[in-house]
Amino acid sequence: MHIDQIPLDHLSVSKANMRAGKKPPEIADILPSIIKRGVISPLFVRPNCTPGHFEIVAGKRRYYASLEAARQGQDGVTLPCITLGEGDDAEALEISMIENMLRQNPDQVTQWESYTRLVKEGRSVEDIAATFALTELQVKRILALGNLLPRIREAFRAEEIDAPTVKHLTLATKAQQKAWLALFEDSDGYAPRGQQLKAWLFGGTSIATGAALFDLAAFDGQIVKDLFGDEGYFADADQFWAAQSAEIERRKAAYLEDGWSAVEIVPAGVYFQTWEHEKTAKRKGGRVYIDVNGKGEVAFHEGYLTHKEARRQGEGGSDAAKQSAPARPEITSAMTSYIDLHRHAAVRSALAANSGVALRVMVAHAICGSPLWGVRVQDQRSRNEAITESVEASVAEARFDERRRAVLAVLNFDPDEASVTLGHEPRNGVSSLFQRLLELPDAVVMEVLGIVMAETLASGTGLIETIGLHLGVKMADYWVADDAFYGLIRDREVLTEVLREVGGDTVAQAHAAEKGKTIKGVINDYLIGGNDRAKVERWVPRWMAFPPSAYTQRGGVATVVAANRAAWLAEPDAPLDPDPAAAGAAEAAEGGDTETADALEEIEEQRIAA
Repeated sequence: MHIDQIPLDHLSVSKANMRAGKKPPEIADILPSIIKRGVISPLFVRPNCTPGHFEIVAGKRRYYASLEAARQGQDGVTLPCITLGEGDDAEALEISMIENMLRQNPDQVTQWESYTRLVKEGRSVEDIAATFALTELQVKRILALGNLLPRIREAFRAEEIDAPTVKHLTLATKAQQKAWLALFEDSDGYAPRGQQLKAWLFGGTSIATGAALFDLAAFDGQIVKDLFGDEGYFADADQFWAAQSAEIERRKAAYLEDGWSAVEIVPAGVYFQTWEHEKTAKRKGGRVYIDVNGKGEVAFHEGYLTHKEARRQGEGGSDAAKQSAPARPEITSAMTSYIDLHRHAAVRSALAANSGVALRVMVAHAICGSPLWGVRVQDQRSRNEAITESVEASVAEARFDERRRAVLAVLNFDPDEASVTLGHEPRNGVSSLFQRLLELPDAVVMEVLGIVMAETLASGTGLIETIGLHLGVKMADYWVADDAFYGLIRDREVLTEVLREVGGDTVAQAHAAEKGKTIKGVINDYLIGGNDRAKVERWVPRWMAFPPSAYTQRGGVATVVAANRAAWLAEPDAPLDPDPAAAGAAEAAEGGDTETADALEEIEEQRIAA
C-alpha cells in the first residue's frame, strides 16, 4: 500500500462517495484535532478525468475540515491519500461504505487505557482533548475510571454494569467498592444499582454540596465526587449538619444584629407556607423564617408575619404584648383530618369520572412510587450469564429499549436510566411529573403507560400467556436460536423430537443414536440452511409459542402449565372430562413424579374453585 501527500486543490469529492451531496458535512467534532495534528488517517481517492487531479471515494469530512483549516491560515495543506485503481462506481461505493460503516468508537474503558498511557508519556489533559476533539471535562471523566477497581471496570466494559451505576460507584471508597463487588458476584446476593446504589452508599441519606451555606474550602469532612464531577456529596451527614447548623446560627445572629424583630428556624419536616403569612417590612416588626429541609437545603424568607399578627398590628395594639402570647393554630388536628378526608372524597369522586386525568395520576404514581402502592420492575437478568446476554441481545429488547429511551426523553429523564419506572426524583415529586403528563396528549401518555406496564409485568405468570394470545404475539418475530438456547437443551428425547420437527422422521431416526452435540449441529443446519439442508423459516420451539405445548408426556413445562391454567380459568363452564390436568397428575403419580403430580393437582383445584 502506497500513501501519497496530495494538495487540497488537486482533490474533489467523488459522486460515488457514500457521503456525497450538496450539503457540507458536519465537521465541528474533528476540526480541532485536524487543526492541531493534521489528517492522520489517509483518504481513499482515484484519478479523475483531469490529469494530476483525484476524486475522494472515502474521507469527505476530513477533506472539508482541512479546507476550513486552510481558511483559518494554514498554508500548503496536503492530505495523505491511498490511490485506488480506475474501477467502476459500484466498487468505489463499496469502499466508501466499508470505510464509513465499519468504523466503531472504542468503549470508555479502552479509551481510559489509551489516555492513561498518553498521560504517562507526558501528554496533558489539554493536549489529549485537542488531539481527539473532546472537551477537557470529557477527558477527565474518562480518566476518572481509574478510581474504580479493575474488576468493576471490566464489568463496565462488558456491559454487565450500566452507566448510572458506574457513575454512583465512583462515589464509593475502595472498601465500599469491594463490598458492592462481593454482592455483585454472589449469585444469591443483590447488588443495588442506580439510585438505590446511591442510597446504599450513603446509608439512605445523600446531601449534595450545593446545599451547603458554609465555605466548602474550610470544611474538614470528606467530600466525594462522582465520575462526571457534576456534583459532590458529603460522606458524613452528621459532619455536614454540624457545619450547616453552625452557619445557620451565625446568620440568625446577623439578622438580629441587623434589626429584625425575630428569626425563626423552621426545622426539617415542617414547611413554611407563604399563604399563611403576610409580607411585612422590618420596620413594622416583620421577622425572618429560615426554612430547612431534609436534604440540607435552606431557604430564607425575610419580612413575614402570620395573618393574625399582621391584623393585630394593623389595629394599633401593643406589638410586644401581642407577640409575647403563643400563636394558636386556626384549626385543631381533628378539624384538619375532617377537612382532608372530605377534600379527598370530593377529589376522588371527580377523578373517578375523569379517566384522562386518572390515567395520568396512575402513571405518575407507578413511576415515582406512592405510600399506598407497591411497584417493582421486572429484572431481565438471570444467574446464568448466557441467558442474560441472550435476552439483552434479542430483537425484542432492542425494540423495547428504543421505545423506553423515547419515553425517558419525553419525561425529561436521563436517557441512560435503566428504567422509566421507579428510581426517579422529579424536582417536586409526583406532582411535578403529573403536571408534565397533563401537558402531553393522550396518545403520548398511553405510550408512557405501555412502557411502565411492560417494565412491571411479572415474568413466568399466566398473564403472559393471556396477553400473548390476545395480542397474537409471534415469537418468530422476536427470537432466533442462539448458543444459549442450544446449551440449555440437554435431553436426548427432546432433541430427537426437535430434529423430527425441523428435519422429518427419516432424519430423526437416522440420528437417534448420535451424541447430543451432533444432533444440535444438524438442527442448526436446518435453521440456517447450512450443509445443503433446506432452511426452515421462522421456527420456534413449542414451549415458546403462543399457545405453548410440550414435546413429551413427562410434563414439567412451566409455560404449558400456565397456559392451561389461563385457558381453564377463561372457560369455567368447560366440561371437566376429559381432563388433561387430572390425567397428567395421574400419569405423573404412577411414574413416581410426585412433584409434577402435586403441581397439576393444585392447578386443577384452582380451576374447579374458579
